[in-house]
Order: sequence, then structure tokens, then C-alpha cells
Amino acid sequence: MKVILVDDERLARLELRRLLAAHPEVEIVGEARSGEEALEVIPKLPSDAIFLDVQMPGMSGFDLLERLEDLPQVIFTTAYDEYALKAFEVSALDYLLKPVAPARLAEALRRVRPRALPGRLEQVFVRDGDRCWIVRLPDIFLLESEGNYTRVYFASERPLIRRSLNALEEQLDPAMFFRAGRKEIVNLKWIDKVDLSVAGGLAVTLRGGRTIEMSRRQSARLREILSL
Repeated sequence: MKVILVDDERLARLELRRLLAAHPEVEIVGEARSGEEALEVIPKLPSDAIFLDVQMPGMSGFDLLERLEDLPQVIFTTAYDEYALKAFEVSALDYLLKPVAPARLAEALRRVRPRALPGRLEQVFVRDGDRCWIVRLPDIFLLESEGNYTRVYFASERPLIRRSLNALEEQLDPAMFFRAGRKEIVNLKWIDKVDLSVAGGLAVTLRGGRTIEMSRRQSARLREILSL
């Protein structure tokens, strides 16, 4: 299990290193003293999880997550109780209050999943005003282009993220996501029914009722994928 430590306090990083030494399955592949430094370190050092301080000077932990293109699993570490609720709202893997208790650390480590497909996007961080989410890809049923941004559809939410649809597509698992058109990528697992459209292509209806019409070319590709 590979992890990265992100905390502006040197003593906090040293203490976490000491605690993690009791877990031989854990390899600390890197650390960062700030959000800015973490932006340089994390893309260069593939990891399963990051231990992330919530409040850091300059760039907060949440600001960092918003700017990462490939998001590892996140375990928040902080000395501030006021951040606890917010951390859980973003569906972090766990939330550890400083000073970190060894038993709580062990519990958090048990939740870390090995990355199934290196290089494939597994989750995204989404922010809409004061609300934040870490959303796993299987929970997203539609991605829709809006210029250089992408609208992410999951549950009853549809916030924007600061990434283009084309950039996201490069990291998506083609076994799960299908480019339905110039502006839409649909989750194949969320397709409820497929009908013929007026234009002669296919129209897919997703669970929840959203319908996407496709060109004849993309319709032919979908027929092949779904064995229609």
C-alpha cells in the first residue's frame, strides 16, 4: 500500500511516519509541506491514498483536491474539530483527529483499496459553493461538456468541475463509459433502455429519465458494445 503525507507541520509528518512504521504493508512514497508542493509530488508518485491535512497556509486540503486530475483515496488528518463534518461530507475514506490514535489509524488503513487500474480515473473531487463531494466513477451516470468545464451528474446533483470532457475521457474506463456525442459521455451501467430516434440513430434513456440522442456512427458503436 503506497501513501503520501501532506501536512505543513514537520512534527505532524514525523509522528505519522512513526505510527505508520508499525504497519509494514504501508510504503510512504513521498510527502509534501504544502498544497502547492503536493500538486507537484502527487502526480509524479503513484499512490493508493494520501494523508491530507485540512487546514494549511495558502492552499487548503480542499483547494488541493479540486486541482488534482487523478485523485487517490483521501484520509483527512486535522487538529480542528470544526472540519470534521465538512470532511465527512466529501466522502473521504476516513477522518483522523490529531494527535492520531494508533487504533484509529489502523482502522483507516483497513479501508484503503488497492488501485485496480493504474492510470484510470476512479473518483473525482467536486465542489459547488460550500458543498464538496468525492464521487466514485460508478456513481456518475452522465458527464456533459460545458465549454472548458464538465457537468457531473450523480444522485440528484449536477455540479461543474474545471476539466474539459475530452481531458476526462482520456482517463475513463471504456468498459464503463461511452462517448455518446460531442457533448455527452454516459455510464453504460446506467442505461435503462435503448430506442430508435427520429433521426435514425439510437436514443438511450438513463435511469432517472434523462434521454441522450446519438448520431448514426455512435449508434453503430453502441450496438456493437451492447450486442444489439
